[in-house]
Amino acid sequence: MANILVVDDELGIRELLFEILNDEGHSVELAENAAQARQHRQRYRPDLVLLDIWMPDTDGVTLLKEWAATGQLTMPVIMMSGHATIDTAVEATRIGAMAFLEKPITLQKLLQAVDKGLARAPLRVVPPAQPEASPAAEPPAPPGAPRHDEPTAAAGAPAGALVLPLPGNGTLTLDLDAPLREARDAFEKAYFEFHLAKEQGSMTRVAEKSGLERTHLYRKLKQLGVDLSRAKRLA
Repeated sequence: MANILVVDDELGIRELLFEILNDEGHSVELAENAAQARQHRQRYRPDLVLLDIWMPDTDGVTLLKEWAATGQLTMPVIMMSGHATIDTAVEATRIGAMAFLEKPITLQKLLQAVDKGLARAPLRVVPPAQPEASPAAEPPAPPGAPRHDEPTAAAGAPAGALVLPLPGNGTLTLDLDAPLREARDAFEKAYFEFHLAKEQGSMTRVAEKSGLERTHLYRKLKQLGVDLSRAKRLA
């Protein structure tokens, strides 16, 4: 998952890009002008920026020049525009933009550009965690007794599996050896099935609980393969 900043003065474009990139598992911040973009660039240190060229206060090329001149162009930047000329695209690339997307942006081109940009993004160095203070010594456990600091595997669970308890004595098994997308989809499917059952199929309450718009929620449930027939009968 990456932190992506979307800078565009059109609300519809911002919402569309947020929905697409959020569905891909990314954390997305939105800015509607250059002033907000500067603040978000400083606060969130995005891994990638999608930057519109034509904006009311400061255009995207000028903002790109500003970041390059001040040493802040440390992340890949993808320029976007529906009216830019070839010369503008060439200039943005010369300054440091890694790609240019012409509006309306197709889903395939967007995701391809984002994947390439993130592949070029520098790895973040995470400082090592500070060692915690040693807890008070406990008396030794009897021979053969399980230790508190050792994880226990559920019976029959494959190696690398994470078994989570669910209400009603149920469990959710996540395969941590699976690709990230598959593991995330498995969790999200269980999450929505749990809340659909809890809210007796009310899509309105599940949308409020998850923070999604109803149309976005319907699309997400269909994508995950959640059975909507019960929800439609009870909603």
